[in-house]
Amino acid sequence: MEEDPGKSGSGGGGAEGIINLKPNSSMPISYHPSFGPHEDLLLLEVDEKLLPHILHQSFRVLCVFFCRVTVRGECDEEAVLCTSSTTYAIKFVGNSNSIFLIPPFENSEFTDENGEKGDSCKAAQVLKLASGNMELVEIAPRLGKLKSLLMENPYRSEEDSVDPMEEEEYLERGKMGLYRWEDLVAKVQASDEELRAELKALSAVEINGYWRIVDDEYIDVVLSMLLHNSVLFGWNLTSLNEDEISSVLESDGFSRRISLHNLEVYGNKLDTDMEGKCVWRLDEKRICVHFAKGVLKEGKMKMDRFMEEWVQKIPARMCADFEMLEGEVLVEKLGVETWVRAFSVSSLPLTPADRFAALFREKQKWEMKDLHPYIRDLRVPGVSAEGLLLKYTRRTQPTPGAELIFSAR
Repeated sequence: MEEDPGKSGSGGGGAEGIINLKPNSSMPISYHPSFGPHEDLLLLEVDEKLLPHILHQSFRVLCVFFCRVTVRGECDEEAVLCTSSTTYAIKFVGNSNSIFLIPPFENSEFTDENGEKGDSCKAAQVLKLASGNMELVEIAPRLGKLKSLLMENPYRSEEDSVDPMEEEEYLERGKMGLYRWEDLVAKVQASDEELRAELKALSAVEINGYWRIVDDEYIDVVLSMLLHNSVLFGWNLTSLNEDEISSVLESDGFSRRISLHNLEVYGNKLDTDMEGKCVWRLDEKRICVHFAKGVLKEGKMKMDRFMEEWVQKIPARMCADFEMLEGEVLVEKLGVETWVRAFSVSSLPLTPADRFAALFREKQKWEMKDLHPYIRDLRVPGVSAEGLLLKYTRRTQPTPGAELIFSAR
């Protein structure tokens, strides 16, 4: 038997009353005076692990504030939702049944179909009928446009020669293609953590509030000058004093920020020394890879000639190992000769479909040992590396026990 709605113990009308409605109880509903399509109101279904990022609840029921998430995307893009560290696609899912959206209690009484007041019990008034809801699906960050944005106006040598008194005026004249952090957040669909990680991967640097990529030729000049000075002043490449490096490079015409950026790109910051000064160690692999790329700018080379020139380029206190070049060069057998050419993973697209397409344009067939360095950085939530290979490649094994060969699917 149904209870008297006025004695149902619902504690009021509106959404609160529905939530607190006891079993076998009932509550009248009616159209809200503002009932309508309300296109600005959408339902969002959220996984429990994501709730702490989205909801902040006080002691009041339904007191919800969006506090740690943002929706990102430009007008011509599908919006994504980002937490501080993760990116989610927003998908609309239709429901076979309509859902009533009932706002909190507004101290209104139930009215019947003739608009007359009914019993004094509080009614739940329907503001909108929702035919579906949004759901969130974790995806890889959409970082493809970041590099192209930063390459619109790379930092070049002439900027270091600008008089500090005229620097602000110089920047005002050349702000085309310059982006602050908030500009990148507005244009790139990625969480803050993912965006910062990609800026680091691109060796971008913040200069005067703008994120820049330093021109390759200029960073090469700065590194060459640092290595030249290390010989001139007898510096230990595994223990470089930050202040001393910056001071000497500044006297050579390089700004302190560029000098520090050079250390960040090619070195690792160690603990401070006994005098409290910052100390850096140059990374042998990064230095060797840098010079290998420089040698291969000439184009494809025979392996013997490449190794000879490479060893001559690197600092005397470092040792070149061809394994350092995984993901940076391709090796080809042409008859009895072995050739090597530049092919860097950093130049490839970030999305799996575009990455595999680019790889198979370069080579029709890949052995796993050659393919792996070019796909190991791909990250797709819920999909393993094996799953990506199954989706985008076709594998063959010429003879039992032979290396697997991968070709385009």
